[in-house]
Amino acid sequence: MKPSNLVMAMLAAAGLCIAGGTQAQAMSKDARAMAIKNAESQYKTDKAACDAMSGNAKDICVEEAKGKEKVAKADAEAAFQNTPKARENARQARADANYEVAKEKCDDLAGNAKDVCVKEAKAALTKAKADAKVDRVAADTRKDSADKTAEAKREAATDKRDADYKVAIEKCDALAGAAKDTCVRDAKVRFGKS
Repeated sequence: MKPSNLVMAMLAAAGLCIAGGTQAQAMSKDARAMAIKNAESQYKTDKAACDAMSGNAKDICVEEAKGKEKVAKADAEAAFQNTPKARENARQARADANYEVAKEKCDDLAGNAKDVCVKEAKAALTKAKADAKVDRVAADTRKDSADKTAEAKREAATDKRDADYKVAIEKCDALAGAAKDTCVRDAKVRFGKS
């Protein structure tokens, strides 16, 4: 699978997880403690399964296990607190976990393909965090003002555009001479950079 297709597949999977995970109901303190304990237990089981692997496959497996634990704990905390900020934190934990796994998967590549893969993973992280912030600000400001929501959306759009610009410039590094110059110039025009 091409690096960009790999990242897009991971983003699609992450989006499905986010869609299901953000509608958590408020939970009791005991239920939160149980969810955290279950996450820790599941992490130990998942990590033990990674011991049979070697090389980068093992590294990917370990990152997936760590990410799964962090996300489960963050989801439990979000369900317990039941606030927009807690839900944002859970989405950011999911984005961080997906980023760490994506970075490990990029280790299977070399040269510019690896650089592009890492930039795409970083762009996906930036976009996910920006979207989480917009949703939190929108939830917080429904009572306050639409101006804060509009400002958060502008900031998110800028962050996303900057992340996409970095990916485009990294892709230009695979080219040389006039083709590279044209690629860089086109990227600057497309993303409003001077």
